[in-house]
Amino acid sequence: MEFTAQQIADFLKGDVAGDPATKVNDFSRIEEGLPGTVTFLANPKYEHFIYKTKASIVLVNRDFSPASAIEPTLIKVPDAYAALAALLNLAEQAKPRKNGADPSAFIAGTASVGENCYVGTFAYIGEKAVTGKNCMIYPHAYIGDHVRLGDNTIVYPHATIYEGCVVGDNCIIHAGAVIGADGFGFAPENGEYKKIAQLGNVVLENNVEVGANTTIDRAVMGSTTIREGVKLDNLIQIAHNVEVGKNTAMASQVGIAGSTKIGANCMIGGQAGISGHLSIGDNTQVGPQCGIISNIEANSRLMGTPSIPVRKFMRASIILEKLPEIYQIINQLQKEVEELKKNKQ
Repeated sequence: MEFTAQQIADFLKGDVAGDPATKVNDFSRIEEGLPGTVTFLANPKYEHFIYKTKASIVLVNRDFSPASAIEPTLIKVPDAYAALAALLNLAEQAKPRKNGADPSAFIAGTASVGENCYVGTFAYIGEKAVTGKNCMIYPHAYIGDHVRLGDNTIVYPHATIYEGCVVGDNCIIHAGAVIGADGFGFAPENGEYKKIAQLGNVVLENNVEVGANTTIDRAVMGSTTIREGVKLDNLIQIAHNVEVGKNTAMASQVGIAGSTKIGANCMIGGQAGISGHLSIGDNTQVGPQCGIISNIEANSRLMGTPSIPVRKFMRASIILEKLPEIYQIINQLQKEVEELKKNKQ
């Protein structure tokens, strides 16, 4: 579809600086802008690209003032990044929507599929499973027995939802994700490990997104719970009986051990590891590759392994870089002290 700068500005409640009749039909990155596309500038460090981009329209923050002449038409909005997100979502919603069940899909006789759902080729919906309205279940997805899906939820190809798990409204489960596999529970007995039955489930509340190949283990008893609005990147491991608080976001390869409670509105960087049976307070920010082995108070900012406050980590990093020189100084001082001891004798 093609839109003019004025139509886009009206949708975003922004102001046009340039030709309101400029037309676009696609998106581009500002450094790779092409005619007929719309791009954005939100981070000042990319400003130099706006003076040479070939994109036809650029979304900019309302307070942006160009340092020299600009060829594209500008649309000034309160937040350029949020405006881009709104446009991308509009474009996504405009895509044709699939509907109905493919003849090769398996839907158990006792299952209930809501109105206006799509069930793709070789998808599986088990006994007494229930899906809400407008769900999209892509080819080869597996919905186990007694699973419940809320309205408008999307399950992409090869995602697996084990029996008894609950998924809320407006959730997205990406390809290869596994919801409800057994937790890692074994008891040492007579020189071997005996498996502990994992009888709980996983509950995803509304508006949760689970990245590709992320795994969320079922609880031993009760539920592993992912609260409303949580966003999980690809390749994350969440163990049994973990609780992740509302609107928390995690980057790729985070690992959380069993029975840990993560607060609301936390941000956890890639490859961070969090030990089991801990409590992480609300609004905590955890840096990449951070290792957490103790309870964390709310509003903390952490880096390093074991984790320490960010400012202390930065100071320690500066010292770490200087350690070879410090070692040489200490070694020299040690020799001088030994020489002084000999002279006194």
